[in-house]
Amino acid sequence: MIATVIAVLGTLLGAVVAGAFQQRNASRTQRAAADEQLRRERLEAVTALAAAGFDHWRAMWMRGEAQLAGATPEKLDELRSASHITRSAITRPLVAVQVLIPDEAVRTTARDMVIGAFSMRGHAHSAETLATAREAARDAHDQFVDAAAAYLTAA
Repeated sequence: MIATVIAVLGTLLGAVVAGAFQQRNASRTQRAAADEQLRRERLEAVTALAAAGFDHWRAMWMRGEAQLAGATPEKLDELRSASHITRSAITRPLVAVQVLIPDEAVRTTARDMVIGAFSMRGHAHSAETLATAREAARDAHDQFVDAAAAYLTAA
């Protein structure tokens, strides 16, 4: 009789322990999947912002060059419209970076990159001032990419 009770208690205890291990393993698997999903979302946000920032400073460069070259008003309007589209395209990935990445260096360099691209407007007074603004925007872009890469590699 006692042997039967001990056997039943042992079986129950074994089932409880096995269940606890399975629950712990499932939690680890879910946490790993969530961490991987967050890493992918962060990488996508960084990539989208870097591409949008590059597109905008390139559009602003083309717009400034055309202005310096004395392009027709129609061509300038076309380039202005294109730069408005690229400027608008920066907003979504910038917000994603600001929300998804807690690292202040990444967030600061992201804002600096966007400001650098936006700051190219109005620098078409001469080829030198436009080139200086472009270099500043390019440097800010590179600093953002470097900071984001360092953060994502460490995470």
